[in-house]
Amino acid sequence: MGNESTVKVFAGIDVSKQRLDVCVVPSGKTLGVGNDQAGIAQVVDLLKAQGVVLVVIEATGRYERRVTSELLNAQIKVAVVNPRQARDFARATGKLAKTDAIDARVLAQFAALEVARACEKVPENRVILEDRIARRRQVVGMLVMEKNRLEGLIDKFTIKMVKKVIEVLERQIEQLDREIARLVESDDDWRNRYELLKSVPGVGPVTASALVAELPELGQLNRQQIAALAGLAPMNCDSGQMRGKRAIRGGRASVRTALYMGAFCAAKYNPVIKSFFERLIAEGKPFKVAITAAMRKLLIILNAMVKSNQPWKENLCLKNA
Repeated sequence: MGNESTVKVFAGIDVSKQRLDVCVVPSGKTLGVGNDQAGIAQVVDLLKAQGVVLVVIEATGRYERRVTSELLNAQIKVAVVNPRQARDFARATGKLAKTDAIDARVLAQFAALEVARACEKVPENRVILEDRIARRRQVVGMLVMEKNRLEGLIDKFTIKMVKKVIEVLERQIEQLDREIARLVESDDDWRNRYELLKSVPGVGPVTASALVAELPELGQLNRQQIAALAGLAPMNCDSGQMRGKRAIRGGRASVRTALYMGAFCAAKYNPVIKSFFERLIAEGKPFKVAITAAMRKLLIILNAMVKSNQPWKENLCLKNA
């Protein structure tokens, strides 16, 4: 008599600020607990008892961080996926209704496909670096809004109040820049990568720090994979004889924000990116198309530099671009 094949067990967790909804397939076992230390401990116990091989969780504004970290500590494989990816899968399977329990089951079924990439445990220092860079981005956004509010103001008292807020925000940015630089300097690998990235004309300290924190895969993937991860890979839209416009979608928005500023500066001061960008503009490409292509080219160059551990060299980067 032949041996029975082992049935793989998967789980999905729908995460909100206050609650965790868990579904395990194929058993259909469910659990609803609070998104706190006690609730997470119950989730870990359930998943270990069930022998789950992969858990899929939606990225939900960082509320998934704690449960993801605890699952990884318990040696349980976890994949954190884009909510749109999970929702598209739900629609494809005919599930149009949406509740926390339904979402957990959908995530478990998605996990069973084994196409989601399991994440690695994030070192504590990188979480701190990500938080500081995200906070800097938020403060810069608030600073822009306050400066815009100054325009058209007449009342001197109101102008004085807005200027005080601007001063506070500018001091916070300076302080965040110092703390980010200190954190990067404290890690040998980060410092080396930071210096490599900053050697590229157009890539400044802010862009380099953001890429160190938010794109740790840089140098580990090929050019197609790194472009797709950042959401800069052009997607085909063809059917029959029709050839649609290529467009980018998905990926890491924060990485694209950093690369936009880098590419914008590189289009002026980096000889490789500048000639590429100007050629596209001369061919009649819209600015948005040209700058996106420049972002992708810059990312591919940076990826090749980190992979080879070599600083900027124009002739080398022309070969890798």
